[in-house]
Amino acid sequence: MIKNIFDRKAVTLIALCVVTLFLFLGIKQFHTKGEPREALVAQAMINDGNWTLPITNGVDIAYKPPLFHWSIASLSSITGEVNEYTSRMPSAIAVTVMVMCGYYFYRKRRGAQVSFLAALITLTNFEVHRAATNCRVDMLLGALMVLALYFLYRWYEKRLQGVPWLAILCLSGAFLTKGPVGVLLPCAVVGALAWIRGLGFVRALFSMIAVVLASCIIPMLWYYAAWQQGGEKFFALVYEENVLRLLGKMTYASHENPWTYNVMTVVTGFVPYTLLALLSLFTLKYTRISSKPRQWWSRFVNYIKTMDDARLFSLLSIVIMFVFYCIPKSKRSVYLLPIYPFIAYFLAEYIIYLVNNKPKSVKWFNATLASLSILLTIVIITIALGAIPDSVFSGKRAAENIAMINAIENLPAWSYILISLPAIVGVIYFTRNSKFCTFRTACCSGFLTAVIYVALNSSVLPAVLNTKSDLPTAQRIMQLAPQGKVYSYFAENVEGNPLHPFTINFYIGNRMVPFESEKEAQGYVVIGENDIETFKNKYSDKYQIIQLPNSRYRSCDSRQYTNIYSVILK
Repeated sequence: MIKNIFDRKAVTLIALCVVTLFLFLGIKQFHTKGEPREALVAQAMINDGNWTLPITNGVDIAYKPPLFHWSIASLSSITGEVNEYTSRMPSAIAVTVMVMCGYYFYRKRRGAQVSFLAALITLTNFEVHRAATNCRVDMLLGALMVLALYFLYRWYEKRLQGVPWLAILCLSGAFLTKGPVGVLLPCAVVGALAWIRGLGFVRALFSMIAVVLASCIIPMLWYYAAWQQGGEKFFALVYEENVLRLLGKMTYASHENPWTYNVMTVVTGFVPYTLLALLSLFTLKYTRISSKPRQWWSRFVNYIKTMDDARLFSLLSIVIMFVFYCIPKSKRSVYLLPIYPFIAYFLAEYIIYLVNNKPKSVKWFNATLASLSILLTIVIITIALGAIPDSVFSGKRAAENIAMINAIENLPAWSYILISLPAIVGVIYFTRNSKFCTFRTACCSGFLTAVIYVALNSSVLPAVLNTKSDLPTAQRIMQLAPQGKVYSYFAENVEGNPLHPFTINFYIGNRMVPFESEKEAQGYVVIGENDIETFKNKYSDKYQIIQLPNSRYRSCDSRQYTNIYSVILK
């Protein structure tokens, strides 16, 4: 039994998850406002002891349900603090579980080769890898929705007999991660599958309604407790995030994009495998379309009727969720994470088809990726050796670009070993490349991509991205005010989506509050260069405003050059 579970392919996948996701998870400092915004909630839970509805930035309640933040806080309770590693760990764990469950799910129904390749593609495509190493709720939501789909499909195989407890548990978790969408979409997919396969519309509908209701029990306990604490403010936030967002009637613009944005993000999200799909187009044979629309529809209906249940389930998962996320005005690439394992499955089938019928496209793709791996190492080492002088940079971003180049030039000596890995693996591919195209050849691209991630995540990306972090400003504040409140000021704040210096606030321990939130606030205030004149015009009559020296730094949250001011009542 154990040997069957931990076969060679499963062990390989687990090892790849550990190497690509966990080894270097905490090296990057927070350098965007999204990650510290979530980490702050977990920090507040631990510091204040309020695990129901904690307050961050002095005035904010969390915008999302708490399962993701509970996960961070639980892991951080073991280590003693909320840091970059523990904040990103729930996402990495979620992807690992999703990849392994996907492997076992498809291995049983579609074979070991397809399942391994699908799992490898899921793990190594750009969008999933990026989400897996970020402190954001979307990866945990996506993984729980995918797991719920797998368990609901098992229930469908039993013709909806019994109670799908594991599915209900996953759906409850998805609800507690980002709201009811995590429950409704998986149930819609499997309900549609059951109806198409003849289990009856009424039976499928009421079975899914029962699952939805059961999945709401645990989340409703938290919603009730949170409502008791947050009252009308909490209810208004829930209504806006779950109803007005879907209807496109939010009080502020939030990631508004056309439906074509979703197509573009999926295409770019599956890098580098989209390159293989593009190369393969030049090897396929095309026939002239002569059938009438009615004949196309008949062929399509027949195709659906004869399709294997697991393949139809995967197709419905992609189509229903993709179409749903095209409806709201608010669109982000991470919303589509739940469809990535199912697209990866079809990509795996397609790649195996190419191996058996059009092997040139697979070999071209591997050769291209191996060449890019070698080139990547050469470029990074060239920069690290100082080949790019500071004088080539000019304009507003010159100082930032110079800082990034200098960061690469100052990489420690040991990092060159990891930076050289893509070139080493690329050379090995060319020297040991067989003229025959096999399943191993199909897997080479996944391993090459994993090596590239290791090289970048271990040294280059942390060095470059850390130059954008607000940590230096936070350290300066810690020197000035090791305890007590620190203030922030933004001249223009969007109602319902206020600006805060999330990164600075995280690194000083959630002690920052808006200056306007207190009538006679005084102390240290963080103000962007675009807002200082407005601040002086508004408060100079009442306060003595003094800019502190050597505090100017471009914030990764507001994208303004930030200064620290001492503000004292006159």
